[in-house]
Amino acid sequence: MLSASYAGVALAAVVVTVLITLLVINLIGGEKRIEKTLPRLYETDDAAFRRSLGSLLGPQLLEGNRIEALLNGDRIFPAMLQAIAGARATITFETFIYWGGEVGEAFVTALCDRARAGVKVHVLLDWVGSLKMDDSMVERLESSGAVVKRFHKPHWINWARMNNRTHRKLMVVDGLLGFTGGVGIADQWLGDARSPEEWRDSHFRVEGPVVAQMQAVFLDNWMRATGQVLHGEAYFPVLKPAGDQAAQMFSSSPSGGSESMHLMFLLALTAAREYIDLSASYFVPDSLTIRTLTAAAERGVVVRVLLPCGHIDSIFVRKASRASWGPLLRAGVQIAEYQPTMFHNKGLVVDGHFVSVGSTNFDNRSFLLNDEANLNVLDPAFAARMHAVFEADWAQGRRITLAMWRSRPWHQKMQEQGARLLRSQL
Repeated sequence: MLSASYAGVALAAVVVTVLITLLVINLIGGEKRIEKTLPRLYETDDAAFRRSLGSLLGPQLLEGNRIEALLNGDRIFPAMLQAIAGARATITFETFIYWGGEVGEAFVTALCDRARAGVKVHVLLDWVGSLKMDDSMVERLESSGAVVKRFHKPHWINWARMNNRTHRKLMVVDGLLGFTGGVGIADQWLGDARSPEEWRDSHFRVEGPVVAQMQAVFLDNWMRATGQVLHGEAYFPVLKPAGDQAAQMFSSSPSGGSESMHLMFLLALTAAREYIDLSASYFVPDSLTIRTLTAAAERGVVVRVLLPCGHIDSIFVRKASRASWGPLLRAGVQIAEYQPTMFHNKGLVVDGHFVSVGSTNFDNRSFLLNDEANLNVLDPAFAARMHAVFEADWAQGRRITLAMWRSRPWHQKMQEQGARLLRSQL
């Protein structure tokens, strides 16, 4: 009996040790981080900046694209559902949030219809982000012929990767038409940001050669989830020029170099000469991002950061964010909180030349832990359009001054500092 008791204790100790080890593996990143501020070698309209984006960091920028900004659910969901309805060969769809409701039902119905019509439908859902999705929706998709996979669903072989989520939002139809941005499949995104129940967000309709890069980014995670390679004319058709915008589909993943997205943003911020418009739904900057933004402000760049106010789905993230604002405000960085509703928008506009939009937040989770995807565009007309969008959003924000930040109650400061201790996971 005594030996059996010792055996039980030993087994329990082994189990606890394994669990602790897996937790540590998930919570501590293994890659060496960028530590020093980048030297400022060029500006966003220089050829060297474009070469660095395409050669040092990501795929080549491709000419001949047409990118349309879709603001809020009233314009986003109809455009996506219309594209699904028009599919003739393939649909590839990857998303983090899929919660169901009216929007979820509309997408399931549309995807099932095309699958029954013979279209090859591939749906990749993040396991954590789709926990609220009704199982009957998945069953309907699969019974119609669609292939549905959950990214990093818990299993003993992938416990060490449970903290790696796919936060990407991608849809490609027939290899010809792409969509990306910040929107999830949930009723919170319905409407036109007219009330706290209608979230503010942007999504983008894309045509042209860069759609093939979007398809390749989807395929990256599809292969990891299924081991299946999707290829051929149905997925990668010949893409003719559709416009005059240069673009690249930029992606990052802990399994393939998580620092690349962080480095891309730092490169763009360092290149700024006139202004930086930063929209961020979750903003928990690390010390290097803070130094890069303050350096820009100190050399005369107008730096504006627009964030959510109290209408946010993670008060904890907001507290951690506010703890970091002191150095930014002291350097002259302007910070405002969007008032009408939850501000889920993510975007960066620099100097009327460079725009980056997609799924990436300015926080450690996006830069080191999640799989992310952003569409980068070098085009003055598109940058002007997105600058105007930022101006309209900024007009609905409440400016936070250094005096206001300093005068917040002591208990609030303590809560914020406590929240910031966990910034590596936010």
